[in-house]
Amino acid sequence: MAKVVLDWKTLHDFVADAFMGVGVPADEVEMVVDILLESDRRGIESHGCNRFKPIYIDRIKAGIQQAVTNFEIVKETSTTAVVDGHHGMGQVIGYKSMKMAIEKAKQHGMGMVVVRNSCHYGIAGYYATMACKEGCIGITGTNARPSVAPTFGVEGMFGTNPLTVGIPTDEEFDFLIDCASSITQNGKVEYYERIGEDVHPGTIIDTDGNPVEGDAGVALKKIRNGTAALTTLGGIGEELGGYKGYGYAMVVELLSAVLQDGWYGKDLDGKDENGNARPYHLGHFFIAIDTNHFLGEDLCRKKAGDIIRAVRASKKQPGQDHIYTAGEKEWLVWQQRKDSGVPINESVQKEFCQVRDELGLTQYKFPWEN
Repeated sequence: MAKVVLDWKTLHDFVADAFMGVGVPADEVEMVVDILLESDRRGIESHGCNRFKPIYIDRIKAGIQQAVTNFEIVKETSTTAVVDGHHGMGQVIGYKSMKMAIEKAKQHGMGMVVVRNSCHYGIAGYYATMACKEGCIGITGTNARPSVAPTFGVEGMFGTNPLTVGIPTDEEFDFLIDCASSITQNGKVEYYERIGEDVHPGTIIDTDGNPVEGDAGVALKKIRNGTAALTTLGGIGEELGGYKGYGYAMVVELLSAVLQDGWYGKDLDGKDENGNARPYHLGHFFIAIDTNHFLGEDLCRKKAGDIIRAVRASKKQPGQDHIYTAGEKEWLVWQQRKDSGVPINESVQKEFCQVRDELGLTQYKFPWEN
């Protein structure tokens, strides 16, 4: 499919106006837009513009996500907090929660905030990066709609559940590991469907225990109707360590539910007992650790930088000339895109035009319409 690059200003302004057009308050819309576009800045196209309409705009219109966020602090101590998001904008809930965790860490060394009744909060790495910018180690995770099978299972029992960690360094980019505990995620399969790419072998298992291959759209329907599930990191069975991905997924599932008395597993499928759409009731957790309460930010950044530089300088595999560390490739994508914009595929082009026309944002004319 042909892609057209849309410049950052037009993209930012259109997305902001669209969110305000469906009721997101002006004082919160920048949080939502910045987190959404950060995905595209980093080249994580499965979580950026590709999800703008179906995951956010459509859910707000359907009434299963609230455009105005009621950020309720249920319980708070000097180092912890429990938040109820009341099905508001996940990005607003996530931003405010990590900011609170950082503020607590700055005062007391560590801070942790847990959330219940939230919605999709975008890329988890944004929140870990927030902590890194303040000289803190940032950790976050979220549960998600059940689409991943446990080891030796074939049924989606938990979500793609990322366990995300950011550690500040003295380089131009911080160390940031932000990935699902499954081999791939729903958003990636959705993206494959949009660009006409087949699913990758071993990433999906059907209810007979066989790998699902071929058309991504067909695979996605099977996941949605419960006849297939994503596999955990390590893949099917135990031979390549699938139980490890399963274990990490369960860590995230537990931390996203047990401390905040949140929903989990099958209850996160977004459907009531009659099959009607309902809020997703997602849970998140946010941890900030202030390096200045240990031996100092400068030492932490230098030591972290020394460690990752030593790894990158190690002996390379034949045919390879560079070893990457987490966060590096995303930073390189930003260097390539910062002066141009985001490549928009044909499917998203149509969605942008549809949202524009439905909301009456007639001031926008997109380059693919020339």
